Amino acid sequence: MTTSSPDNSSTTPSEPAAQQPEGRRRWNSATSVALAVAVVGAVAAAVLSPLGEHVVNAFLDEPTCPGEACEGKNPGRQGCDEGATTFKPAAGNPAELSIRYSKDCQAVWGKIERGAKGDLVTVEATGGTKRAAEIGYGDDQYTPMVRVGDGEFEVTACAVPKAGGESTYELYCVHGSEATAWR
Repeated sequence: MTTSSPDNSSTTPSEPAAQQPEGRRRWNSATSVALAVAVVGAVAAAVLSPLGEHVVNAFLDEPTCPGEACEGKNPGRQGCDEGATTFKPAAGNPAELSIRYSKDCQAVWGKIERGAKGDLVTVEATGGTKRAAEIGYGDDQYTPMVRVGDGEFEVTACAVPKAGGESTYELYCVHGSEATAWR
């Protein structure tokens, strides 16, 4: 005897139709292992990326590079911009130039907010190193960090317009020290 099913296929009563519930599939062990490896790989890639590194640092609430280890590094990726203070003259500051200082990281960096493509921002610690960064697009940029130590320091940040560029200001510099009114 042959019976007809809703999909017009024929089965005999002695052959039960092997059906799985819709929406549910059985995974074999190889599929489960592959899925586990993919998930672990994605989590590892996220944690090891610059953004993941920043998120982990935020949870640890400590910069990854205090002191000498911060030299030349990106303040945002190291967690040094968290809690950093700023010195930015309010008047006569044509490039919106500022010096950022992280006491926890024992480092400073220069930041320009109103420049043009090709302009430079520099920062230099007296007796230390000098770092510079060029505006590649937009109108702002910041330098890599310069170590200033845990005591007295003097720093200078400058906005340097590109020769023949779009900026209307001339070379402009700001000076700071550990005694500056950081905000």
